[in-house]
Amino acid sequence: MKYNRYILSFFLCLTLLSGCEQPTKEEIKPNIIYIMADDLGYGELGIYGQTKILTPHIDALAKSGMMFTQHYSGAPVCAPARYMLMTGKHPGNAHIRGNDEWASRGEVWNYEKAVNDPNLEGQRPIPDGTVTVGNVLQNAGYKTGIVGKWGLGAPLTEGIPNNRGFDFFFGYNCQRQAHQLYPRHLWKNKEKVWTNNELVAPRQKLAEGADPMDPASYDKFNKQPDYAPAMMQTEALNFIEENKDQPFFLYYATPIPHLPIQVPQEYTDRYLELWGDEEPYIGNRGYFPHRYPKAAYAGMITYLDDQVGELVAKLKELGLYENTLIIFTSDNGPTYTGGVDAPWFNSAGPFETAYGRTKGFTYEGGIRVPMIAAWPGKINPGSKTDHISVFWDFMATAGEIASAEVPQTDGVSYLPTLLGTNDQQDREYLYWEFPEYQGQQAVRMGDWKGIRKEIKKGNMKLELYNLKDDPAEQNDIAAVHPDIIKKMEDIMVKEHTSATIDRFKMTQLGDVMSEKEN
Repeated sequence: MKYNRYILSFFLCLTLLSGCEQPTKEEIKPNIIYIMADDLGYGELGIYGQTKILTPHIDALAKSGMMFTQHYSGAPVCAPARYMLMTGKHPGNAHIRGNDEWASRGEVWNYEKAVNDPNLEGQRPIPDGTVTVGNVLQNAGYKTGIVGKWGLGAPLTEGIPNNRGFDFFFGYNCQRQAHQLYPRHLWKNKEKVWTNNELVAPRQKLAEGADPMDPASYDKFNKQPDYAPAMMQTEALNFIEENKDQPFFLYYATPIPHLPIQVPQEYTDRYLELWGDEEPYIGNRGYFPHRYPKAAYAGMITYLDDQVGELVAKLKELGLYENTLIIFTSDNGPTYTGGVDAPWFNSAGPFETAYGRTKGFTYEGGIRVPMIAAWPGKINPGSKTDHISVFWDFMATAGEIASAEVPQTDGVSYLPTLLGTNDQQDREYLYWEFPEYQGQQAVRMGDWKGIRKEIKKGNMKLELYNLKDDPAEQNDIAAVHPDIIKKMEDIMVKEHTSATIDRFKMTQLGDVMSEKEN
């Protein structure tokens, strides 16, 4: 009997010991946080040369990791850029190639009606069966969440985040609703969350007879209780806390600094103390007016910078920072309207900031974006790379990090660049097409950049720039390099497929419109 007790105790100890075995550090899959700013220019961070706007936390993130100097968005506007990021497809193969408000449903631009009727909210959905990076990481054992702006499928459709690979969603489903940072509602998974804000429809101007120099004239646009970016930050931090014991992927698609210019007053005050008074923006170029547009716009970016600092602090508090890859980037270049003075801030950095060269256009100012990657112990601190990368590389990269099965994509993993190894696969070229703003195509091939614009007006001529010598794309040298032009024309033919949605077709490229489209 005593002998049997010894045997039982021996096996019990073995069982307890085996149950206490912990995975090695190498076996623990890293968390991935992808922070995407909205309309943040290449030159709007201190680490990228900004001198007026303070971004200490993001700059510190760059110094702790790697700064990409030649990273590109998938498109020069919101929805297609997000689609390329989520699916790993380039614009010539994409389902979503531009912003599509799905206007056939009715009064989708009536803000008040869309607030109360989810059938009028949101964009045309990505199709059922579309595999996203969320699906890829879910299948690899990750908890997946998106906080921020979605824009890839209206409520009540197959395109909402919870149907497209995300366990958790909080934020704006609809890009149009995001034109108000004190919104009447947001979404939490499939449920509408009402705020305490009053409904103020976008694009309103000052009240008739209001004094444009009096800050009180702007109160209804800026003094509401529930600021969407603050609500999103709470949910992002909660998601990290709730999933600290398992690998997670957080896609943090902040609406900052997309217009309208709205930020808590203390952030505006920081810059008023630095710069003094300025001329008001009275709303003559769309979006809400603001008494101090420059100070408030800078304040928005500093607000986002503080949120990045809070997020890093939370990871360190939970002991997760060492095992988390953080990527910070922007969906496209800076805007040109709504009170933003991009030339004054030098928002596009070394690229031209005039209209036609930033958001909405395939010049460098519209699609070259900042990207920072930090991963302690994996990425060399203070490193910089000129590896040419693009949004549709992210799925391949995340899949390789997670040891996940990834469908065939147009992307190339940049994990070797992050880790500083010598086996980074380079590509011969990048291809973009964009059917909006009169239709555009672009090719990046080594130092060469070719652009075709106003396609829908019948223009098929290419401009050609050498980005090494001419990063601002000022000197079109197409006439003296017919061989390069021919190669780019061939690439444009090869990579273009006819869009599945008529809105994104360009008949000048041989696309045929369907007889009927929903």
